[in-house]
Amino acid sequence: MGNNGAIGVFDSGLGGLTAVRVLKKILPDEKIIYFGDTGRVPYGTRSPEIITKYALDDMNFLSSFGLKAALVACGTVSSVALGALRSAFDIPITGVVEASAKKACSLSKNKRIALLATPATVKNAAHEKYINENFDGYSVMGIGCPMFVPLVENAYVARDCKVTQIIADEYISKLREFSPDCIILGCTHYPIIREVILDSARKLLSDDIQIVDSGEEAAHEIKHFLEQNNLFSDGQMGCVEYYVSDEVYGFRESASLFLGENIESVKKIDITSYHYTENK
Repeated sequence: MGNNGAIGVFDSGLGGLTAVRVLKKILPDEKIIYFGDTGRVPYGTRSPEIITKYALDDMNFLSSFGLKAALVACGTVSSVALGALRSAFDIPITGVVEASAKKACSLSKNKRIALLATPATVKNAAHEKYINENFDGYSVMGIGCPMFVPLVENAYVARDCKVTQIIADEYISKLREFSPDCIILGCTHYPIIREVILDSARKLLSDDIQIVDSGEEAAHEIKHFLEQNNLFSDGQMGCVEYYVSDEVYGFRESASLFLGENIESVKKIDITSYHYTENK
């Protein structure tokens, strides 16, 4: 591993690029390997068994690069399969649940926290479990938002996009009686439509609502881990390598939405060649 090992990041598709964007900003000298499992997206509506299987495959691929740390930039996998990943791989692995939950608790004044996430993440209730185990008196309400990922991946992301506004209002309206003062964006796709979500929350809930970006918080957790363990890169030039499990063209075209810049090179890999087995 060593200081010049890479940081691995994976997601079911494009969403994890929001975490990569933050990592590039706060850790400019680090090598990052990103894998988007675009051939099997979405994960958020699948069974826990399938989610875990896919996650093990994804990490099996990333582990071939000699990682010093890994970020699971997928709310669904972080909620459902993080324990399985940590048991299977001798790599420090950070998910997006714990960091975002801690941040939300630090921001919330009325101790009512909402979670917008995929149905699998909401059903697993990992955020609620973590908060209940580590903080006193907080309530968490999760809302499954299955339409947000396809809206983002099909570029319905403008702040004035009527379709996305209507869907956001539908989801946010379910929080009215709960009256949260903080919302966790529990999927790394969601920051792309942060302003749409924020407008809806201010309209339907409160002008003072706080928004927590789970990918951003996890990226800062990775930086803290490297700092604590003296694992910052020894002067190498930072770079990002991008890999996907489906055609590269659509990914390359859409990536600019998440990164705020164009990417030159994306490589397609056969994820079936990296199926995880316990006797690998």
